[in-house]
Amino acid sequence: MNPETDNSKGLRPWQVQLHELIYESEKPAGKAFDVALLACILASIVVVMLDSVATLHARYGGFFYALEWTFTGIFTLEYILRLICIRRPLRYTFSFLGIIDLLAIVPTYLSILFVGAQSLMVLRALRLLRIFRIFRLVHFISEMRFLTVAILNSLRKISIFILFVLTVVVILGSVIYLVEDESSGFTSIPQSVYWAIVTITTVGYGDVAPATTVGKLIASFIMLLGYGIIAVPTGIVTTEMALAARNRTQSQQACPSCGKEGHDQDARFCKYCGHQL
Repeated sequence: MNPETDNSKGLRPWQVQLHELIYESEKPAGKAFDVALLACILASIVVVMLDSVATLHARYGGFFYALEWTFTGIFTLEYILRLICIRRPLRYTFSFLGIIDLLAIVPTYLSILFVGAQSLMVLRALRLLRIFRIFRLVHFISEMRFLTVAILNSLRKISIFILFVLTVVVILGSVIYLVEDESSGFTSIPQSVYWAIVTITTVGYGDVAPATTVGKLIASFIMLLGYGIIAVPTGIVTTEMALAARNRTQSQQACPSCGKEGHDQDARFCKYCGHQL
């Protein structure tokens, strides 16, 4: 059960009212609270970004510093209120949104001990994920889960593919190191492997380039190989997305007679044995 939708049994009347204000975004007061919270999040992110500009920091550094602590105080108070108006605060603390809310206020306090830690306050941008819940964009969340499942199912295949690519760039980097000399920038095998990675990914910084004819032929081969390599992980993920989409349109209910799954969502009878579901 989501701690944010936990019932209010066992709470005092003022805690119930506070719970409705903070957690229940479907009500006018709750939605207004969440919209105001999002405005504060956006404003705090803008302050952090502006404070990183040297000219603005020199001129308005004190003002930005005061705003940062003001927003931190607001988010700290909000976090405490979220904990005291639910029956099981630990469940919220270790939930996804609870961890994000905590990360939104920790960097400011860390800046007291570690200089520059306040830059981590951009993590507050993660709190904007609440917009999906506030405005009931549930279909976006389901699509995000669908994409996550497809990517997770692709990890093993992509990992093997990346291992193969690393092997290729090490071999090609070693070959180009033997072909080219140090005057072209290939001063070591690691440097040559770096060049091979930049070339095979079609990035091409141009800081290191072959000068000999054989080296240019090898570079041309790596460039052509790079185009084919880019398409492989895309195809893997696309295949997994197609499989995930197919499974999503099917029910996970098992037939009580034959035990098989894979029925349509609106199926009333098993398509394998005909038994009623």
